[in-house]
Amino acid sequence: MLLTFRDVEIDTSLFTLRVGKQVSHVEPQVFDLIVYLAQHRDRIVSQQELLDTLWAGKVVTESSLRSCIKAARQALGDSGDAQNCIATIRHRGYRFVAAPQTLEVAEPKMAAMMTPAAGLAETVTAGPRRASIAVMPFADLSALTETRAGIADALVHDVIFQLAQMRSLFVIAQGSVFAPNVRRMEAHDAGRLLQVDYVVSGAMRLVDGRLSLTVELAETCTRRLVWVEDFCEALDDALLVLNQIGSKIVASVASEVEMTERNRAILRPPDSLDAWEAYHRGLWHMYRFNQEDNLQAQHFFDMAVRLDPTFSRAYTGLSFTHFQNAFQGWAPREIQINLAFKTASQSLEVDERNPAAHLAMGRALWLRGDHTQSVSELGQTIDLSPSFALGHYTLAFVHSQTGDPHTAILASDHSRLLSPFDPLLFGMLGARAIAHVRLGQFSEAADWAVKAAARPNAHTHILAVAAYSLALAGSLKEARAFATAIRKIQPQYNVDNFIQAFRFDAQGATLFRQGARLIDMT
Repeated sequence: MLLTFRDVEIDTSLFTLRVGKQVSHVEPQVFDLIVYLAQHRDRIVSQQELLDTLWAGKVVTESSLRSCIKAARQALGDSGDAQNCIATIRHRGYRFVAAPQTLEVAEPKMAAMMTPAAGLAETVTAGPRRASIAVMPFADLSALTETRAGIADALVHDVIFQLAQMRSLFVIAQGSVFAPNVRRMEAHDAGRLLQVDYVVSGAMRLVDGRLSLTVELAETCTRRLVWVEDFCEALDDALLVLNQIGSKIVASVASEVEMTERNRAILRPPDSLDAWEAYHRGLWHMYRFNQEDNLQAQHFFDMAVRLDPTFSRAYTGLSFTHFQNAFQGWAPREIQINLAFKTASQSLEVDERNPAAHLAMGRALWLRGDHTQSVSELGQTIDLSPSFALGHYTLAFVHSQTGDPHTAILASDHSRLLSPFDPLLFGMLGARAIAHVRLGQFSEAADWAVKAAARPNAHTHILAVAAYSLALAGSLKEARAFATAIRKIQPQYNVDNFIQAFRFDAQGATLFRQGARLIDMT
């Protein structure tokens, strides 16, 4: 359906909003708000009705609604003073006061639907590009005798909401994917109709109080399955189980899309990259965790922010390269700490609600030695996006050295639950090992540290965690083997390099120095 008024055109089937000739990108909740008010323009819509309808039963404050109204007005070229499109009716609610013309749009023929989705997605998003994704309603295959109570739809609502919170993908709003004509389609055809790069689909069944769910992520244009996973859980606590499954789906989908985009970007000629591709080319190099690739990553992140100065995540990538330079000792530490902080600040200036921006700031503050503010920023990361695995990992990293080691262990476990094949898995395991050292649990520390060191992209500091933990656990032969491996990479490496890289409390530093003395790495 098309809604047109003034110089605005809204297409509810393709999730596009045009002002003049320009496509205006808005968040899914804002788009749904505009459409709902326009479709009910003949009456006043109360605040409670909007909260009940658009937030699907989630507990949110009226200030969240007011922020959404403000964003909707800005997208339409309206304001709180002018109120030419959305008027506030004091003590009553809101009313859409522009006079839209409604046009029904016929469903595209199959020939049109076969246009490659990647090209179509550029039309939808315009301007700065992001990969686009639609989460289709899950099929409910439960027997009629089972009490279903809309579990499948509730889970999809939650996944859409959480994916949008991550702000790394262009997520099609629930109003579009739940539209009757779209809902009846096969997932692949719906993905092409909605002009998205990726589509998530699934099927669930309730049997004797247990939920079985299969979820698939596929590329629209190739029909290639990118990721598939089965879940089977007892519904003793339905809300808790659904939240856990939803978080795992969100984290896995975001990670798999990122990996696919990274691998695609590395095959493109460097001079042909747009901002999105340059960013993912940078990620490919960044996750190699060596000095040369870190420099290449910095080059491509620089390219991304030049091509799109509003690309918040490109600034977070730059911040991480400076973090790596400081942490690994690849460049003058103080200069790199300042650059990590500066680029994290730029990311926040562009998008203060981007969880990755708060993550970058939390890392930069840790580099500055400000544990309290670092933990506060990382808390905001998780508040904004509870499914963001790297937020939980970085909290584990910080707490493992100076804060609460028990919190570090819990955060490490949760990060790995969300992203079990993460490029930073060695860090997640390493943080748990460090926490065990501080707790005096040396055997446990050694077990986790050896697992961390076995990861293919583990760097020298992780090998050192393994060497010192094994020494403290009394496994001197294995510890010396790691010491030999370290010296082949960095002949002059010693415990001072290790201690200077981290921010240990006095007890932690003493323990690791003790382990180093046992294997002559002082």
